Amino acid sequence: MLRKLTFTLSLLGGLFSFVTGATAADKMTVLLDWFVNPDHATLVIAKEKGFFEAQGLDVELIAPADPNDPPKLVAAGHAELAVSYQPQLHLQVAEGLPLSRVGTLIATPLNSLVVLKDSPVKSLADLKGLKVGYSVGGFEDMILDAMLESHGMSVKDVELINVNFSLSPSLISGQVDAVIGAFRNFELNQMDIVGKPGRAFYVEEEGVPTYDELILVANKDKTGDEKLPRFLKGLEQATTFLINHPDESWQLFIKAYPDLNDELNKRAWRDTLPRFALRPAALDVGRYKDFAEFLKAKDMIKETGNVSDYAVSVK
Repeated sequence: MLRKLTFTLSLLGGLFSFVTGATAADKMTVLLDWFVNPDHATLVIAKEKGFFEAQGLDVELIAPADPNDPPKLVAAGHAELAVSYQPQLHLQVAEGLPLSRVGTLIATPLNSLVVLKDSPVKSLADLKGLKVGYSVGGFEDMILDAMLESHGMSVKDVELINVNFSLSPSLISGQVDAVIGAFRNFELNQMDIVGKPGRAFYVEEEGVPTYDELILVANKDKTGDEKLPRFLKGLEQATTFLINHPDESWQLFIKAYPDLNDELNKRAWRDTLPRFALRPAALDVGRYKDFAEFLKAKDMIKETGNVSDYAVSVK
């Protein structure tokens, strides 16, 4: 009788461990690049629709106090993933940070040079002698230089003014004649809403190689983490749902973040929709190689390195 009771208790204990193990979710922390906005829609939908949960993951999305910190924190092992940008990844890896791209959120550039719609600037050649505002020195001015190069000019032919993050206000107020670094899904909508519509020159149409705008980076030494394939599968399911059901997805998004239920975010949602990576885990090696060569030609990095050293396709 005692042996039977012991066996029964052992069996029940085993079943309890099995059920507990099957239902316990693995925690993951994702550090965002900025405050939550429509650029992060697929991450939010993956949480709200339970796609991460179905993969056995408990994912926490955290907006940073300082947008420069997330990649550094991931490099230091304080979080599994950070939302970052392909151009910055090349520069940070060149500086020695142990980072690797493991996924893509936004698969096209969002960066653009913007002027007022009624501006006399009809071509980038018309910027000669004019004032151009920027917010991130050392990168945006390099992008601008590449755009101007195809028009026989350089940044020396314009007056650069650091307007911090007041891109649209500085343009609307007349402080500058153009701004570089404006996200086409936000600044253009913001300007239109206040009755000062803008016009964009797209970086990838003006001499800059196409790149992934928003990417997911992990510590280089942890790209073999078994949670990553599950995370990316949940993210891909969320992307498919978002594309198929944009209105329902918007409702889920503002339910999670009601403060974002305004005209600007509605428009940004619409304009960001076609730019999400349909296959977040897929890696375009040629795209990363081309951009590395572009940065080297601009003396932003010394060596291009091997793409496999800083970008992988997780399986």
